[in-house]
Amino acid sequence: MTQPPPPPPNQPPQGGGFGPPQDPPPQPAPGGSGPNLGKAPQPGYGYPQAPQTPQAPQTPPQAPPTPPSAAPQPGYGYPQAPPTPQPGYGYPGQQPGPYGQPQQPGPYGQPPNPYGQQPGQPGYGYPQATVPLQPQAGGSGGGRKINTQVAIIVSAVVAIALIIGGGIWYAGSGDDGGKDDTASSSGGTGGKGGKDDKGGTGGTSSGGEEKVPADPSAKVLFQVPSPPVSKDDSSVVVSGSWLTDKVYAKSGIAEIVGYDPDKGSKLWTIKLDGPVCTAGKHVTEDNKAVVVYQPDMPTKAEPSHGCSQVALIDLDAGKKVWTKTGKAGDQLISFDNVTISGGTVAAGSTSGGVAFDVATGDILWSPKTTDSCYDAGYGGGAKLVAVRKCGSYDARQLNIQTIDPKTGKVISEYKMAKGIEYAGVVSTDPLVVAADVGDSAGDGSGISDFFSIDNKTGELRTRISAPGEQFAARCDTITKIEHCTGLAVGGDRLYIPTEEHEGGGEGYSRTNEVVAFDLATGKQTGQRADAGDGYTITPLRMDGGNVLAYKRPPYDKGGQIVSIDGGSFKQTTLLENPATETVRDVETSMLPEYAEILYSQGHLYMSQVYASELTSADEKEYLAVAFGTSG
Repeated sequence: MTQPPPPPPNQPPQGGGFGPPQDPPPQPAPGGSGPNLGKAPQPGYGYPQAPQTPQAPQTPPQAPPTPPSAAPQPGYGYPQAPPTPQPGYGYPGQQPGPYGQPQQPGPYGQPPNPYGQQPGQPGYGYPQATVPLQPQAGGSGGGRKINTQVAIIVSAVVAIALIIGGGIWYAGSGDDGGKDDTASSSGGTGGKGGKDDKGGTGGTSSGGEEKVPADPSAKVLFQVPSPPVSKDDSSVVVSGSWLTDKVYAKSGIAEIVGYDPDKGSKLWTIKLDGPVCTAGKHVTEDNKAVVVYQPDMPTKAEPSHGCSQVALIDLDAGKKVWTKTGKAGDQLISFDNVTISGGTVAAGSTSGGVAFDVATGDILWSPKTTDSCYDAGYGGGAKLVAVRKCGSYDARQLNIQTIDPKTGKVISEYKMAKGIEYAGVVSTDPLVVAADVGDSAGDGSGISDFFSIDNKTGELRTRISAPGEQFAARCDTITKIEHCTGLAVGGDRLYIPTEEHEGGGEGYSRTNEVVAFDLATGKQTGQRADAGDGYTITPLRMDGGNVLAYKRPPYDKGGQIVSIDGGSFKQTTLLENPATETVRDVETSMLPEYAEILYSQGHLYMSQVYASELTSADEKEYLAVAFGTSG
């Protein structure tokens, strides 16, 4: 899972521009990190913790890259000797080895070469020159004895079938991970339409609400310029984006702005006293969202004022409903994460958690915090789940608790094996938790295993091993708890992408797949959705029984949104972005690993989570870009 973490201050990716023509930015040296990198990270707005240093995407070729001179070695991955083959993770049977090879992690566990290319090789499909972009149309018989000869032929056919279908065969016979013998649990009391590729004549994909357009070709609807950031500030957190029937809302610098979903015109602006620290991803039925922000603007003398302000935002009305704080003793709590579930806003931190009533903002409950135990954070949505930490760093005990959102009463609890320091809540119903057991992922992804837990009893259903060198998903388990990206959960299945590996087409192309795990057995279902040569596929969310996924494009195509049928795994293209270089450069500057990507009914919104100082007056950066189909 060699994916880069969100970039710390001063190091966002460089993208293409909209607007007047401009000179291309400086190109990095081979293996470099881009023109806007190279300065020491400075603490930015809304970023009180010590920043980590990510690797920015390398620039793409302007023509199909040439294959490496050395003959490729067996196995999907880089042209090197592959590691010991690990069957059972949905790989094509022709190559039993894992996709790609693990690399030495960089700072904060991040790989020095996050996109898997060889040092000195051009990054496949990434933007090279920053050029202007204007909205434009998109592209795109029984009882008989068998004689010896027949037996040989049959055996050969069977062998070939097993090789070709090796990934599926292994998937059905792989180890389910088993239950953790060192863990314990305790219960509380408490319609089809369209065709592949280009869509059909309209309708909905099987089991989902998303309509299939007659023509999935999209155009640029609008773009939001990145807000200016001073040299003293370096970078500002601008995380948080939401979509309703009436508005697309996006965090800016100490503000939240609502835009018309089609035109991009400003509908409203909510000013905040300080920059946003973190934002909840869930929205109530009446379209209210929650953010945490600083009480004042950072200065050189005081770069952070703490993340103490919790605010409920009415997205349709464009109003701040209430702002509340929590205290630990006589000190304001600086919250690391926030979520919504069942009419409750729950915020967590190393100082403990607090729950507020959505309607009034009143404190509903605050879990007991001791010298050795506290609620580090919460996962929301259908249910409310707490990650409660107990014990010292070298003997940590994590308790995964399903709790009553109104009272805070523990309904069930699963005790993870001692020594696991962090866990991320992937889904609350069904309950799925991710953790890096024994720091074995080795790639900074925060995931080596998934734990499927029964909400009612707290019992472990199954444990799924997901080695970092084979699967591409990521959880920020240190502070954000609920910030897991590149995966989806639905229909009692876990959908995750494989790591990138060498494609089957001409040239040095890269690709990957999405595979499914059964949350009851822990085994792969045998289903696999291929991204296609040059594309990499990332699950975004569920749409009924289907998986919505984003396909990052190769150097000569536009990105796509596809619906993967939960039964057949047939892909239906819902949207395809323009293939022009100008549009693609901006799109590929927003990597799905950390950019915010929202899709609904033919509308795709991509936005940054950091705004940084521009390196030159001619440089163009964009906070958000919106695409839409005509259907």
